[in-house]
Order: sequence, then structure tokens, then C-alpha cells
Amino acid sequence: MDRSGSLVLLISVFLVAVSSLIYELVVGAVGSYLMGNSITQFSLVIGLFLTAMGIGSYLTKFITKNLLLRFLQIEIAVGVLGGCSAAVLFAFFTYTQSYFAAMVMVAGGIGCLIGFEIPLIIRILREGEESLRLTVSNVMTLDYVGALAASLMFPFLLVPHLGLMRSSFLFGLLNLAVAWMGIVYFKERLAGFSTLKVYAAAGTIVVGSGFLFSGHAVSFMEEKIYPDEIIYARQTPYQRIILTKWRDDLRLFLDGKLQFSSKDEYRYHESLIHPAMSLAARRDSVLILGGGDGMAAREILKYKEVKSIDLVDFDPEMTRLFRDNDFLAQANSGSLRDPRVKVVNLDAMKYLEECPKTYDVIIMDLPDPNDLTLGKLYTRSFFTLVGRRLDIKGALSVQSSSPFFAADAFWCIVNTVADAPVAHAEDGKFHVRPYHVNVPSFGEWGFTLASPSPIDLSRLDISVPTRFLDERTMAAMFDFPRDMSPRQTEINRLDNQVLVQYYNQGYKEFNQ
Repeated sequence: MDRSGSLVLLISVFLVAVSSLIYELVVGAVGSYLMGNSITQFSLVIGLFLTAMGIGSYLTKFITKNLLLRFLQIEIAVGVLGGCSAAVLFAFFTYTQSYFAAMVMVAGGIGCLIGFEIPLIIRILREGEESLRLTVSNVMTLDYVGALAASLMFPFLLVPHLGLMRSSFLFGLLNLAVAWMGIVYFKERLAGFSTLKVYAAAGTIVVGSGFLFSGHAVSFMEEKIYPDEIIYARQTPYQRIILTKWRDDLRLFLDGKLQFSSKDEYRYHESLIHPAMSLAARRDSVLILGGGDGMAAREILKYKEVKSIDLVDFDPEMTRLFRDNDFLAQANSGSLRDPRVKVVNLDAMKYLEECPKTYDVIIMDLPDPNDLTLGKLYTRSFFTLVGRRLDIKGALSVQSSSPFFAADAFWCIVNTVADAPVAHAEDGKFHVRPYHVNVPSFGEWGFTLASPSPIDLSRLDISVPTRFLDERTMAAMFDFPRDMSPRQTEINRLDNQVLVQYYNQGYKEFNQ
């Protein structure tokens, strides 16, 4: 093979490497979005891809003739299967009960085809005058550089601007472009040239159509997943935000998980906010971790003595949406537009590590700990950081999942808060009182009230307007029935993340 032909193949190596890793990331991300538990989904996908690639590499030894033709045929097949992968997985999740089987087939099929690519290219290049040493060096270097390019593009460019489905179609077109490049350049050397062009053209039409209409396809399938009309859908670098509406019921979903319903969110947010605000000796400065929808800030702003609220939410699209959209701002009473509210788009742990301030009240309005990224925000280390930022007479309130559906997870959070060291506390640790409330959209829901000082529940009262909470109701929340009684659990630490296991196991057992 001449030098220019070798260059074409080496360019193909780079493009193939980029698209190969993108498919792996797409399948893992789709699984995380649809099924949750991102660690499990990515572990399964990576394992399947690598195993299938090994099988594909092994099978290349049975290809002994027409290596270039086989390579281009494989590129067409990878382009079609990889390009359609996200759409296929969404469709199986939406219309069947066989998502896992589909994921195994898609990941296995793509991985096996990818496994053919590099060995075939090395063998084709070896037909020329390059030494094996140079061939392997050049191919592997471009393969690794391509993987790096894909890993940078996926979270920072592709997901936020194109979404998962359109990204997979785009890189399917990239594989097909590699096939077309080979067809055009090596046409004199290809047997079955006309047939190969027909296959490439058909694949390009299928994948290109998918790219053009993927937005409609995503909307159509998400409308099947969500029972109500979708009024807003956006994939950010951090999560997929979905808002649905049916009559006067507005619902927010993050990565497919319900965060609130406007029909009853006041029950959740009043219960989260007012016990802590009532317990704290002062209410001048408040920190909210999470709460990007502004509902928690709305409740806090009912207290006239509040001078400042720092709201820390890592997703700027979330806070922008609930600040700038007039319809959504009505739901939080315009709280994110209030000059007393300062929004900081940063990871909560990083904020606590760098923040020099002390707060009278800290509210943790974070999503449930269903993966390791969220689980770290409920660890002993994290609550230790929280304790450093809380005034000795201050109060902490923690959204703590369900004491009924995920009882071990709930009591793990309670026990972890109680175990966290607080240097300036009277006993060196938090004083903790768990409580619960019924929120119809979620069922029985739990919270943890904590303070560096002893907690006197008789001091709790309601001094601001509420729709649900009063003194009698608030007193009853701290009483647990026998089927939600305290449990001994392990402490959630950064190095074990046992809380994530408790949480996922609890909901798995309940849903069986």
C-alpha cells in the first residue's frame, strides 16, 4: 500500500477510535438515564463492550481475504448499529419490558464489530512496506488519542448541545464517512464495489434521517414515558430536565426521577424548612444545598429577619430556568429573583470546602442518593463539613428519602449525621431528631433535623403563613410507627458509600 493509502487508513483509525468510545458512553448514559444507578449501568456496559471487542478481535483471524472490503463493510455496520443505538434502547424501554436484553445485544453487537477494526487495519497496513513496529505504534497512538478526544467531547460538547440520541446518530454518520472515504479512495482495489456503495448509501440514508428527526423521536418516546404533556425538556451537562403539566399540576423530573408535583410540593418544602427555621436561635443567614427550583427559598423568605440566602446548585440551567421563566417563577413566588438570594452554581462539597462563612440555618434539599455522585453528599465527611459552617445555635435540615420504601437508607442518613464530628458542638457531635410526613406524590417521606446544641422540640412553632404545617402537625411528625422504627445501619463514608446500596436495594425490594 502506498503512503497516501496508509494515511487514509490512519485517519480512519482516529475517527474510528472517537466513534467507538462515544458509542460506549452513549449506551452507558442512556442506561443511567432510563434505569438509574449509573455505576451499575456503566460497569455493565464497559464489561460488555470489552468482552465483545475481545471476541471480535479473535474472530478476525478467520478473515483471510479481501481485508479492505471487510473493513469497509464493518464500518457500514458499525455506523448503522452504533448510530441507531440510543434510539433502539429508548424504543425498547418505552414499548417493551426487555430493555436489559436490548442493551446486551446492542453493546455486544457494537463491541464485537469494533473489535474487528484495529486488527484489520493493522493487517491491511502490513500489506504495504511499513514495519510491524511502526504500524502498531502509529495505529495504537491514534487509537488512544481518538479515545481522549471522545472523552472530552462527550460531556462538554455533545450531551449538552446535541443530546444522547442525536450524538449517536452523528457518530454513526462518522463511521459511514470512513466507509465512504475508503470506497472513494480504494475503489480500484475493491471487489463488489457497486454493492458496497448501495449498502453505504442505504446506511447513510437511515442514520442521516435519524439525525435529522431525532429531536422528534426523543419527544415522541418521552411523551410515552411521562403520562402528562411535556412542556420543557433539556439535556444539560449534568442531568436531563423534564417538566410536565396536566391542568394545574406541574411536575419536575431530573433524569427520569420525580422531584416535585405542584399539587403537593408545599407539604414537602414546608416540612423541610420550618422545623429548622423554628429551631435556630437566629435566622439571618441561610445556606441551601440543592433546591435549584427555588421552592425551599420561597419558604425561607417568609421570615422577615432573613438577610441572606446562599443557594448552591451545581446546574446553572436549573436555577436559570426557575428564575427567568415567568410561569415557573410563579411556583416559587419569584424567590430566585429576590435580592437576598445569591445563586452559586458549584458542587456542594467544593463549596463547603472553600466557604469561609458560618450560617444560622443550613438546608440540604438534594436529590436522593441513588448513585455515588449523590451519595458522597450524604457521607460522614460531608456532614463534617456542614457542621463547620453551622452556628452552634443553628439548625440543619436534611432531605433523607423515605423511611417506608427505603428504611435502611433513611436510618443510614440519620445515623451518619449523628456520627459526624462537630468540633464546636457541646457533645462534639450533632444532636439529631428524625421526622417524617406524607407527601401524596412520593408517599411517606423523611427528614433529619440536627443541631450542634440540644434540640428541644417544645420550642418549635410556626410563625409564618403555611398551607399544611401547624404546631400540632409538626409535633406529630417526630413520632414513628413500628414499621418505620429506628434501625442500626453502617455509617455512610466516602470509601464505602453503603447508603447507595441501601437506597437501591430498598426500592428494588419494594418494587418486586
